[in-house]
Amino acid sequence: MSNLILFENKQVRRVWSEEKQRWFFSIIDVCEILSGTDNPRRYWSDLKRKLKNEGVNELYEIIVQLKIEAEDGKMRETDCADAQGLFRIIQSIPSPKAEPFKRWLAKVGYERLEEIENPELAAKRMRDIYKQKGYSDEWIEKRMRGIAVRDELTEEWKKRGVKEQKEYAILTAEISKATFGMTPAEYKTFKELDKPNENLRDHMTDLELIFTMLGEASTSEIARKKDTQGFIDNKKAALEGGTVAGNARRELEEKSGTKISTKENYKEIPEIKRKAIKQNKKAE
Repeated sequence: MSNLILFENKQVRRVWSEEKQRWFFSIIDVCEILSGTDNPRRYWSDLKRKLKNEGVNELYEIIVQLKIEAEDGKMRETDCADAQGLFRIIQSIPSPKAEPFKRWLAKVGYERLEEIENPELAAKRMRDIYKQKGYSDEWIEKRMRGIAVRDELTEEWKKRGVKEQKEYAILTAEISKATFGMTPAEYKTFKELDKPNENLRDHMTDLELIFTMLGEASTSEIARKKDTQGFIDNKKAALEGGTVAGNARRELEEKSGTKISTKENYKEIPEIKRKAIKQNKKAE
């Protein structure tokens, strides 16, 4: 089940509520898509004020603050609304995309019901999203495997008494720093990723994904073998797991003469096209 979906190749962040059994979507992402604004936070802030002045009393019943991954890789509270709430907000955004977006929202809700019945559909749809965004089959396989490794790690943390969100972010930064010499936030700056909906791992090369997986898989294995409990023990395991990957990265860089971490991102040129360009240069 993906927390990122696409509308006309634009990302929308979402979170599934088990309690209410429906999706909640980032209102800022929706504002950016429908309005075309370069400053969706300001647009939403102004729109909220306008709706309040117009006497839209149900506004604060529509809005729910939920934690969604932000631009620095951390989980931050963001204004969200379910499909019904978004329908009301969309009425106040003049956009030719409003009606197609409403139809898309209805389709997304139906697909979630299908995924509950058949979980394999969720994985297939995630692959389809990456294909639409211009990623190669080889990259997609690594990205999907990386998601599975990450899920395994967070399950280990959960079982071992690590508190979600804040402590997860700290441990993730510990692994990344030991693996690449950069925290996720620093890595995003390095790759010039400055928007909240730009996921760092979606802009990693094959090798960057592989070493990310190695760091997280090593951390899971160390946590199991040492039976780590609580934040402090798991922070040590995170450092050790990241160090395993960091040592392997440095050894490969020394023998290949090429740096693993790259400023390369896929904002302008999709991964599959960038890979083809590289292959053509090698053939020349």
